[in-house]
Amino acid sequence: MGFLADHGVFWLVSTVLVVAAVIDGRELRVPNWLTFPFALAGLAFAALPGGLGLPAALAGLALGLVLLLPLYAVGGMGAGDVKLLAGVGAWIGPGLVVPSFVATVLVGAGMALIMMVASGRFSMHMQRMRMLACEWATIRNPATLAEIAAERKPTMTLLPYGIPMAVGTVAYFMTAGLLF
Repeated sequence: MGFLADHGVFWLVSTVLVVAAVIDGRELRVPNWLTFPFALAGLAFAALPGGLGLPAALAGLALGLVLLLPLYAVGGMGAGDVKLLAGVGAWIGPGLVVPSFVATVLVGAGMALIMMVASGRFSMHMQRMRMLACEWATIRNPATLAEIAAERKPTMTLLPYGIPMAVGTVAYFMTAGLLF
């Protein structure tokens, strides 16, 4: 109970996520200088007395990687976003990284929908989404899908995923009573 009672961990994770969101919003990338120390510090903190425990932190880190890695493999997300969720998992463990991920996906989907509507080209975006789904269903080779995504990237409106990750995860922390 000591780990969950320590609201400071959730405040720290929230702060790092907000910093990542600001950087991602400006540069469309989450830098390694933020993600690697964040994940390593989560593992180190977990090993301390009263921490999460190293096995749980490693499981959270691995689960954070696994949850976003498929999207990264097909070119749908940057590596920094994947490493950021892995860092979150290292700090909060596998049991809490899953609901954080779900909240992130919901916020990301909402933001993408808002961006599609605001662009005034909703039907074009829906057609592109159907095309992507068809490609994923038929091609099935992550390397080929990543090449196609890289070719298409300059013509697409990108969603800096650090933003929905910060909003979704912090909102989850708040509603779950983990910040207060």
